[in-house]
Amino acid sequence: MQSNSEAARKLRQGPLARALAVHAPLHSANDNAESGASEAMLETALRHFAVHGLGAAHAARAEAEAAFLAGDRVACDRWLGICRLLDRRMALVAARSMEAAERPASA
Repeated sequence: MQSNSEAARKLRQGPLARALAVHAPLHSANDNAESGASEAMLETALRHFAVHGLGAAHAARAEAEAAFLAGDRVACDRWLGICRLLDRRMALVAARSMEAAERPASA
């Protein structure tokens, strides 16, 4: 006769238990390894977040737009990079609107 512990072990190791087991993903869902951001850029974005909190992405977008209007493309790209680290979609929308503004209006 099987003991309760042997029966429980067989249930845990059986084919049904293996089929119903939840498998953990190999990497985290918020892994930004593909972002290409440098450590310095990441540190800058984190410091910016520390100052502005949840509004950090909006503040970075505003800085990028101000730099764009001032004609400072280097600063604009830097602020867009910070915005991209904080909110990828917002940075994409900002970059598209800046690209549209750069195109000459067709007559």
